[in-house]
Amino acid sequence: MSSLPLFSAVLASSSDPGSPLAQALVILFEPSTTLYTHLLPQLAQHLPSANVAAYNDLIDASLHVISLWDDVLKAEFIAGHPRIGEMQNLSHLSSKEQAAVATPPEVLARLKYLNAYYEYRYPGLRYITFVNGRSRAMIKEEMEDVLGLPHSLDAREEARDMSTVMVGGKEWRAELERAVQEVGRIAKSRLSTLGASEEENVLVGLSLIS
Repeated sequence: MSSLPLFSAVLASSSDPGSPLAQALVILFEPSTTLYTHLLPQLAQHLPSANVAAYNDLIDASLHVISLWDDVLKAEFIAGHPRIGEMQNLSHLSSKEQAAVATPPEVLARLKYLNAYYEYRYPGLRYITFVNGRSRAMIKEEMEDVLGLPHSLDAREEARDMSTVMVGGKEWRAELERAVQEVGRIAKSRLSTLGASEEENVLVGLSLIS
């Protein structure tokens, strides 16, 4: 199972791809090119002037950095998270989050269609949600509600509305910002999963300057 580096090492590290800061970000946010080329160096530059005393604060600081990006970078960043229902190339934490309960094949088939339709309707975006212990079947219904589709286990039941949302428009950007916030919620949930309590991390962080 993945484990977070000591927080004192994270605060003292550089933007090197193998640094403790990079390791922590990959665990919390999933690896992506955008994480390494933008979030990592920008966050490393931001940390000395930020009030960061625990991993919770690190996530908030990361979200602040991300909030300053343009839409293209944000969309590339959230695409680092796997699609709901994917079965291959998942990180340990993504696999655990998505598959707390065994998933029937018909649910996986329906999710495959829903992901494709979502990405058609919102060009350049990927559906991201904080699973929070829910089954893939429950997430399937959430996606259907978001897309205005009836609840179904028939992967062949397709949407009638084949219009797309304008890239950069109000609805598209609202969905992008929702996804970024969901990535933050997932990251904070992972702190609990990994047993990295805020109190413990404050103590580790303070040891750096004591």
